[in-house]
Amino acid sequence: MSLPPPPPPPGPGVHPPFPAPPVEGRGKRTGTTLGIVAVVLVLVCGAGTIAAGGFFTAFTSALDEQAQVVVGRYLDDLRERDFGGAYEQLCQDARDTEAKADYVARMTDSEPLRSYSFRELTMGIQIVLPVDLIYVGGDRVQAAAVLGQNTQTGEFEVCELEE
Repeated sequence: MSLPPPPPPPGPGVHPPFPAPPVEGRGKRTGTTLGIVAVVLVLVCGAGTIAAGGFFTAFTSALDEQAQVVVGRYLDDLRERDFGGAYEQLCQDARDTEAKADYVARMTDSEPLRSYSFRELTMGIQIVLPVDLIYVGGDRVQAAAVLGQNTQTGEFEVCELEE
């Protein structure tokens, strides 16, 4: 037949298996979690800093290269005594200041250019590319090509060659 029911539990009622959830290890888990979050944060910020530095370096190199190309074309025209071509490469402000005929006459009287070399681009209020010029007579001059930006194309243009 059937078995008799089990006897009632001892004492004044049933006690729960534990009065509150266990707390062992909670502080250790919190510390581990905070440590992992800190490591991830440092890695993400470090990678962001490195990426920003790489972007800045690439951006500066690209500007330097573009400035050298523009000034190089201008100086090549001066070296080849193509003053009309050099005038066309000047920025609009420079062309507004001096007529093409006056520019060509002034440059025709100047000593012929033999070679040139660039130094490091400087950016501040103006964008300036320092240039070492060597003339046919052997004179060496440190000049500065002041650059402007064409508002239509965004490209650099030579505004002035300061000697």
